[in-house]
Amino acid sequence: MEERETLQRIVSTLVNKNDEIHNFIDMLNHTISNVQVNSSNAISELDEEFDGLYSVLHEMKGSMANTIQQEEARKIQALQDQLSQCSRALEGSEELLELAVQSLDIKNPVDLLEAARQIKDSVTVASAFRLSLKPKVSDSMTHMMVDFALEKRMLQAVKFLPVPKAPEIDVAACLVADNCITISWRMPEEDSRIDHFVLEYRKTNFDGLPRMKGEQHWEVVDYIKATQYTLSGLKFDTKYMNLRVQACNKAVAGEYSDPVTLETKAFVFSLDSTSSHLNLKVEDTYVEWDPTGGKGQEKIKGKENKNRSNTASPKRSTNSPRTSARGSRDRFAGESYTVLGDTAVESGQHYWEVRAQKDCKSYSVGVTYRNPGKFDQLGKTNSSWCIHVNNWLQTTFSAKHNNKAKTLDMPVPDRIGIYCDFDGGQLSFYNASSKALLHTFRTKFTQPLLPGFMIWCGGLTVSTGLQVPSAVKTLQKSENGLGGSTTSLNNVA
Repeated sequence: MEERETLQRIVSTLVNKNDEIHNFIDMLNHTISNVQVNSSNAISELDEEFDGLYSVLHEMKGSMANTIQQEEARKIQALQDQLSQCSRALEGSEELLELAVQSLDIKNPVDLLEAARQIKDSVTVASAFRLSLKPKVSDSMTHMMVDFALEKRMLQAVKFLPVPKAPEIDVAACLVADNCITISWRMPEEDSRIDHFVLEYRKTNFDGLPRMKGEQHWEVVDYIKATQYTLSGLKFDTKYMNLRVQACNKAVAGEYSDPVTLETKAFVFSLDSTSSHLNLKVEDTYVEWDPTGGKGQEKIKGKENKNRSNTASPKRSTNSPRTSARGSRDRFAGESYTVLGDTAVESGQHYWEVRAQKDCKSYSVGVTYRNPGKFDQLGKTNSSWCIHVNNWLQTTFSAKHNNKAKTLDMPVPDRIGIYCDFDGGQLSFYNASSKALLHTFRTKFTQPLLPGFMIWCGGLTVSTGLQVPSAVKTLQKSENGLGGSTTSLNNVA
C-alpha cells in the first residue's frame, strides 16, 4: 500500500510537471510569434519615421531654396533700379557737358556770362550730382548659406527610444478583500520619464504562470499615475486572478512585469432548475414566480407533466413531481415553491446576497440539508433555516426553523446578505447595504448545506462570487453580534 501511494504521488507530480512544461512550451511559441510580429511592426514604424524625416528635409530644402531665390530677386531688382537711375543721370550729364563745351565758343562776354550762369544752375540741380555711386546691395549671398554639421552629428547620434524597465509587483503589499484587489508595484530604479502605468488582469482557474490557451482576454486599466491601484466591484467566479503591469513614457510602453497570480476565494453557485418547483422560472441566478404553472419552462427543460393545471395562487398548485437529474432529487411540489443552489457548503465561511423585486409578495432565503422532501418548505423542518418576508396583506419579517418563527422587529432591507460558517455552526443574515445584523442561528451542522429560496409572486436575484465582507468579519468577532437577534437550534420562538 505504501509503495502504491508513493507511486500515486509520483504520478501526480509528473502530471503537474508535464502540464507546466506544456504551458511553458505554449508560452515560448507564443513569444516567438510575437517577436516576429513585433519586429515586422518595428521595421514598418522605422520606415514611416525615416519617410517622415525625408519629407521634412525635402520640404525644408524647398522652403530655403525659395527664400534664396526671393533674396536674389530682391537684390537684382534693387541693382536694376539703381542702374536705371544711373543711366538717366548719365544721359543728363552728357547733355550738360555738350552744352558747356559749345558755350566755350561764345565770343560775346555778355552772352558767355549768361550761358555760364544757366549751365551752372543746371549742374546744381542735375541728378548726376545727387546720385549715390555705391551699390544699394552687395553681391554676397553668404547669409543664405547653411551648415548642417551639428544636425548631422545629432542624426548620427540617434538611437532607439529609451524603454522603461519592467515594474516589480510587490506581492506582500497586494490585498484581496471585499471583492476588491489592491495591487502595488515599484520601479527597479528611478525613472523621471515615466508618464503612466498600464494594469492588465484576467480571471483563471490555474495557479502559477498564466496559461496561453483556453484563457480569458486580458482586461486593461490604462493611464494609472500612481504605483498602486484597486480593482473594485469584482465577481470572484474563478479561483485566481492573473495581474501584470507595464510602465509607459511619452513615447513607448516598456516590458510587462512578471505576472502574479492571486487567489480569489468566494462561493459560486447557480440555481438548480432541474429540481425547482414548476411554478418557478429559473435562469442561472434569477428565479421568478410563474403563474402559468411552468409551461414556459417546458420549451427549455423538456417534457413535463402535460396534464397539470395552470396555477393562479399557491393554494391551487397541482403539479406532479419530476425526478431531478442532479442527485436524483424530485422536483419540489405542492406549496413548496422552492429552488436550491447547485453547490453545497461542506466547510469554511461563505457569503452570498439576495435582492427581491419590489412587488414580491412572499419569499424566504436560507439553507437546507442536501435532500429535503419535495413538499418541505424552508424553515418548517429541523433541517432548514431561513428568514421569511411576507408582503401579502401587511409586511411581516421573521426567522424560521423547525416550524417555529421569531418575529424580527426591523425594516426589511432591499438586499439580504447570508453568511454561513459551516465549521463554526453559524448562519447569519445581514442588511447587505449597511451590514447590520438581522438574525443569527447557531447550531452544529451535520450534513452539507445547500442555499435555498422560496418565492411566490415576484422574483429574486442571487449574487454569488462574493467574499465575506470585512464588516461582517468584524461583526463576527463580537460575542453576540451587534444589533441583531440570535437563536440556537433548540431555542427558536
